[in-house]
Amino acid sequence: MRLYIAEKPSMGREIAKCLKGPVRRGDGYLETGEGVVTWLFGHILRQAEPDEYDPKYKRWRAEDLPIIPQQWKLFVDKSCEKQFAIVKGLIERCDEIVHGGDPDREGQLLVDEVLDYLGNKKPVKRILLNALDEASIKKANANLRENSEFFNLKQSALARARADWLIGMNLSRAYTLAARRAGHDKLVLPVGRVKTPTLSLVVRREREIENFKPVDYYTIKAEFSHENGRFAAQWKPKDTMAGLDSENRLIDKSIAEAKLAEFQQEPREGVISAYQKTKKQEPQPLPFSLSSLQVLAGKMFGYAPQVVLDTAQKLYEKKLTTYPRSDCEYLPTNQFGDATKIITNLAQAGDERLAGWTNGVDTKCKSRAWNDKKISAHHAIIPTMVKANMQTMTTEERNLYFLIARGYMAQFYPVHLYDQTKVEVTYKDELFTASGRTERDLGWKIMYQAAKKKSADEDNDSDNESDESDGTLPVMKKKDNVTYEKGDITQRATKPPVRFTESTLLAGMKEIHKYVKNPEAKKQLKDVYGIGTEATRATIIEDLVKRKFMQKQGKKKYLVPTPAAYLLVDALPDEMTYPDSTAIWEDKLHSMSEGDGTLEEFLQGQIEFTKKLCGKAGNAQMEVTGENVCPRCHSGVLTQRKGKNGLFWGCSNYPKCRMTCNDKDGKPDFEDAKARMARSFRNTAPAAISASQLARQSGGAVRTRTAPTPRPAPTMAYAQTGAGPSAQDMADLNSLFAAADYEAQMAADMASYEASRPASRQWQNWGDKPKYSASPMEKAAKESKAADDKYLCPKCREGHLRLIRGKNGAFWGCTNYPRCTATFDDNKGMPLLDS
Repeated sequence: MRLYIAEKPSMGREIAKCLKGPVRRGDGYLETGEGVVTWLFGHILRQAEPDEYDPKYKRWRAEDLPIIPQQWKLFVDKSCEKQFAIVKGLIERCDEIVHGGDPDREGQLLVDEVLDYLGNKKPVKRILLNALDEASIKKANANLRENSEFFNLKQSALARARADWLIGMNLSRAYTLAARRAGHDKLVLPVGRVKTPTLSLVVRREREIENFKPVDYYTIKAEFSHENGRFAAQWKPKDTMAGLDSENRLIDKSIAEAKLAEFQQEPREGVISAYQKTKKQEPQPLPFSLSSLQVLAGKMFGYAPQVVLDTAQKLYEKKLTTYPRSDCEYLPTNQFGDATKIITNLAQAGDERLAGWTNGVDTKCKSRAWNDKKISAHHAIIPTMVKANMQTMTTEERNLYFLIARGYMAQFYPVHLYDQTKVEVTYKDELFTASGRTERDLGWKIMYQAAKKKSADEDNDSDNESDESDGTLPVMKKKDNVTYEKGDITQRATKPPVRFTESTLLAGMKEIHKYVKNPEAKKQLKDVYGIGTEATRATIIEDLVKRKFMQKQGKKKYLVPTPAAYLLVDALPDEMTYPDSTAIWEDKLHSMSEGDGTLEEFLQGQIEFTKKLCGKAGNAQMEVTGENVCPRCHSGVLTQRKGKNGLFWGCSNYPKCRMTCNDKDGKPDFEDAKARMARSFRNTAPAAISASQLARQSGGAVRTRTAPTPRPAPTMAYAQTGAGPSAQDMADLNSLFAAADYEAQMAADMASYEASRPASRQWQNWGDKPKYSASPMEKAAKESKAADDKYLCPKCREGHLRLIRGKNGAFWGCTNYPRCTATFDDNKGMPLLDS
């Protein structure tokens, strides 16, 4: 028995219709005279979540990152369990399998991963369906290929899926945790290999607009008369003259006015100093890939990329157009013979424009689109040989079908021929230029004359006024005389870059080399296939809008970043926000599909990249928000925690910052911390306060550790004064936790401890060398191991206090040293605590 496994039910039904009957419907499959047809629902296997590798990953913790699966796991999606069981049973019964996934890398993977998951050893063929009409399916079924030929395509898809998992799972966690440390408790920052550079394009464009300062500049257009007619030419200032900016624009109005006055003076004779007329031809535009269709439909009709994809999918399922998720703009030569029937059907499709253009079609004309070397698994989107009725289509379907049909018909029109003319006029030792074109044969352009002119987006792309005139220039030759008739000054202003729309952002993703940071990479990436795939680019843009990282604005639905977008992009390193790395990876994935490179090499690079960026997340700088910003590090916020002795407040930037406060009515008790700080100036060991504070309280001399002194009267509480902590109070509180002072004092304590030890005997060899303790804290812990853990350290609330005997007297230190460097004076065998 032969088993066909289609990517989706609609495809399965169309395959079954084209096999010998009768067709008998089963549960999840169709039985025909030539075999059984079953189907998947896209990816019915999903990648395992981190906690399915280890339950500890259910909780997001920075110390667990990066998460690198040693063996990648897949699970059957719950919604697909029944169909998976049906497919499994049919595979067990069959003798041969026909892989019927879409003709791209994802289509290849989603069937292959099921076969690999089930350990299939039976022979597998591959059917490549670029269209679902009967002729195309029967032709493809008669030309089945070995599925093993597409192994590299599967490896490429597998590499893409696992790379996305590594980047998405790890960096989303890393930078979300960084955001939460800065007080953004409810914010989840999704980081993606393609998604993040795409969002960064929008953020950087918005900042360019915000920082843009318009510059006024002036142009002079003159009108000259020749014996064969008049023409306009634009003055080109010499780059050495005054009043020009760095772009050679004249920004001094007085100079422009002076020049215009000079041009008005007699004599007014000039000369044609250069005249060039070149015959040129413009080839037919290539048929559509999905991206080029999305871009044009966005400009002409304002359709979002996802709308274009969904509509193209409907046309495909109605068998009216070929496979929609194509990244190819070329056609196979073996389909050239279908042109006559397709053109005949287009003449009867119910559209007057298409019907009129069929009269100029020459089906023997072969454009550059017919190129087998440019074809991989699929080809450009074109009409099928199924007759369409455009009157019964929705508006979106009708508009898209029109664009696809026109693009196909253009391949059978002659090339566009014209004469390009460039003229230079020398007048009063100044240069004026003009250019124009004379149409010789419109060719395929006759179908595009009624199309809309360039959109406002395109018009704003350049600040420079074009020299080219719409009409033709008079016939002339070099050294002909001309006469200056009149001139006008036009004031213009430089314009900011235009915000992205969904269609222009999609075009940017495809032409990503324009936005890379490294100039060398820019050259290398010009021929790269962009970032993302034809099928995923629209989804990525839509997801960013849905997650509220971008919002649409105005009639043209410009994309504007939200505050969350700025936060994410600013926190991430350039490696994730600029498209350089992502574009290179996309190129490697494409190369892998052609047999260049291995899955293991690619993933190793992704793992190293993930490790590097997870490390950088610990130092990510984010705007701190919340009412309890940590007064010590200013990079975290105080959050309520539950310890052994009850509630307390600690810094979210732990363990980098160990700031703590007692809890008072559900809020951090800054007053108590201030009071403890004031008492610490006099009663706590010097290790617990800063040297600068000691200097202030003792008149400039820093005291060494001595026996405890009587406590002064307690400091007045803020509640009594009615005022909160002052700026100086908070500075003092901040310096109370100065790590440098701790380390300096602990170094002195360690030196004191080592100096008080009895001299040890000389050791003769390595084995005799005494094993010194790493710190006096560890020594103290060993000496008092049997002692009761009576005193919980009030600073870290993790270690316990131990008595240490230094050269300058006894003091108490935390067993959690060096993580906790708290010290306290000894008072008759007990630590002298703040409270």
